[in-house]
Amino acid sequence: MAEVAPGDRRVEVVEADDEWLVRVVEDDQELTRSFALQSIALAFAEGQRIRLGLADFKRI
Repeated sequence: MAEVAPGDRRVEVVEADDEWLVRVVEDDQELTRSFALQSIALAFAEGQRIRLGLADFKRI
């Protein structure tokens, strides 16, 4: 996953070892959440995308 830069805002989703990780980057802070189900991970990512006012999120 990419480095965190000041003022950066993004949401990334990645599958790793039978779990789904959602990384939320907002300004200089980063939060990573783990989900067992893809559908729940994508719903969380979509909610964060809307909250941050982004056009889309990145699936890695």
